[in-house]
Amino acid sequence: MRMSGMIRVATYNIHKGVQGLGPTRRLEIHNLGLAVEALDADVVCLQEVRHVNRREQDYFQHWPKQGQADFLAPLGFEAVYRTNAVTRHGEHGNALLSRWPVLAHQHEDMSDHRFEQRGLLHVELLIHGRSVHVLVVHLGLIRASRVRQVAQLMQFVQREVPADAPLLIAGDFNDGGARLRDAFVRMGLHAWQGDVQPTFPSRMPLVQLDHVFARGLQPLGASVPRGRVWWRMSDHLPLIAEFLLPE
Repeated sequence: MRMSGMIRVATYNIHKGVQGLGPTRRLEIHNLGLAVEALDADVVCLQEVRHVNRREQDYFQHWPKQGQADFLAPLGFEAVYRTNAVTRHGEHGNALLSRWPVLAHQHEDMSDHRFEQRGLLHVELLIHGRSVHVLVVHLGLIRASRVRQVAQLMQFVQREVPADAPLLIAGDFNDGGARLRDAFVRMGLHAWQGDVQPTFPSRMPLVQLDHVFARGLQPLGASVPRGRVWWRMSDHLPLIAEFLLPE
């Protein structure tokens, strides 16, 4: 039983719902649907979510007719999806699934160079009667790009999120170093300070690339589910973080 005011947040890079390469690749989106329910999170932040992909739709017999965000949303949840990257065969981006009502949402392009299309999804939720802002991010592979993207993220928060509003920033940061945490601490955001929770690579996780930072909420804990059933579904493991929303 959860304490009053607790928010359970999960962040998960789902690798576009497909694992493997070439003719040996397998469709995992149906298993991911069960996984999202098993996380039992109030808010699920997803990266590498496909909206449309004509090649995979033709290849896999059981490719969902819906976009992956809508397909993965548990019964009663609201799904918000925005595109980061447009490719030859379709498009993919970030998504948020919420047990709580969605008040507003918007997208900002965070692409730092022409080889990586990145974006930020901003969703305002009504949780326990209060407005809570959630940013879903997927930062770049190059460290210099991430530095610039974190600076852009800081500017976005200052511009779009009221200073007294509870804020969550979750996603795949492609960075597990102390510099990233220090940058968010300077922004007044904190994560759970317990043991590091490695999320990548899923088969033998060595580094925590996935994080949930918060402002105006009290971190209560963080965990990562493990085992074969989880590492088969994506190259990342999901991170689950729990917070308390003060009264």
